Amino acid sequence: MTAAIQAYQDLRRQVVRPLALCARRSVHLSVKTSTATRYRGNLWHGRKKRGEGSWRVRYLKDDGTLGSIPGFPTKTAAEAHISTMECEQRKGTWIDPAAGKITLAEWSATWLDALDVAETTEAQYLSLINNHIMPRWGDTALSDITGISVSAWRKKKRATGYSESTTKTMIKILAMMLADATDEKLIAANPIRPQRRGKRSRSKRRERLWATPEQVLRIAIQAAALIGPWSGLLIITAGWTGARWGELTGLQRHNTHLDDGNIVIDPDNGALHEVNGRFSLGPPKTAESARTITLPPFLISPLHSHLNTHTHPHVFVTTESEHPRRSNFSRRAMRPATDGNLDRVKPRIRTHPVKPGLTFHGLRHSHKTWLIDAGVPEIAQARRLGHALDDDIQDIYSHVSQQVEQALINALQDRWKQALAQFTPRQLALIGLPSASAH
Repeated sequence: MTAAIQAYQDLRRQVVRPLALCARRSVHLSVKTSTATRYRGNLWHGRKKRGEGSWRVRYLKDDGTLGSIPGFPTKTAAEAHISTMECEQRKGTWIDPAAGKITLAEWSATWLDALDVAETTEAQYLSLINNHIMPRWGDTALSDITGISVSAWRKKKRATGYSESTTKTMIKILAMMLADATDEKLIAANPIRPQRRGKRSRSKRRERLWATPEQVLRIAIQAAALIGPWSGLLIITAGWTGARWGELTGLQRHNTHLDDGNIVIDPDNGALHEVNGRFSLGPPKTAESARTITLPPFLISPLHSHLNTHTHPHVFVTTESEHPRRSNFSRRAMRPATDGNLDRVKPRIRTHPVKPGLTFHGLRHSHKTWLIDAGVPEIAQARRLGHALDDDIQDIYSHVSQQVEQALINALQDRWKQALAQFTPRQLALIGLPSASAH
């Protein structure tokens, strides 16, 4: 056994393995070397002079195998690269060039195993990864993904009809995967950076749709006629509390304190999540979303009556005592109740346009608009809607006094009375509500 080979084996037996490097002909990778091979400190390198050709740097990888970087025209160039690698290793900044050769599909398996997000968020990520990201990037090595190629892909996605929101989410997920690959030292840097080139956007951000109290009540009446009184009460409760879909469909009897005039969004199971057709209770959207919402007085009696119509643990269920599915509710109630169904021939229930395009989440925007119009302080709006203020100091040290809370509830009650006056007792009876004269 030559002294060089013995030195190399001694190096590999060390508990802490420094880089082991070899500058040699790219066509010859054998451990057997010429007499010119030698071991020097933390550097093992050799050369076998045999004709013209390029030089290669070989190094010891974490798994004990040898890595290789070919293509150096001279021994001097190869050894200069060795010096750079040793310097980067001492600084802790060295990246194994072979690490970035794994494909995005291979990396995604590890990345998804470590992903810790809400079940609904994970389902959305998986859908976009499987249907969009993997078909384009799955077979691409991490080190071969470039910022310019990602920008071109994004442009192509937009051109094929995907919304700006959807494409942004695709890029966000891909960027997160590459950022974590960077943290794991698989690639030197995340190639996806904020886009600062191209045409400046001159389009005005589209204002979110909202509805007046009268419009919300009209939508609720039409929804009740379509699929039952429970749907109308659900829409009214959303409009006058600002609660989200999952918060209301996840609302349970023991969190509905009608004697105290409030509902509680529990921090641990205050929202109903629907993922791949399965329902589960879990935390609401954010930590701030766990809150107590004071009810306007008019809502208490209808909710009492509604709870007497079924024995389900949840407040809002269908006439079959099942959890409402968001897509079904949108198709069967929300869309025809807001857009109307004048395009349909002889529908079972004829509905008229009220606020075309309004979504269930738009009821939440409507609620905030009413609060702004009533002059409710921003902190009171944030607490009611489960938002955090942008100003951390204000968010921590601001409080909602009893007087402000009462003024907020009075404003909502007044809007209810004004809306109620626009409808006949027969219309209101569809959702089990008394007429304005009864208030």
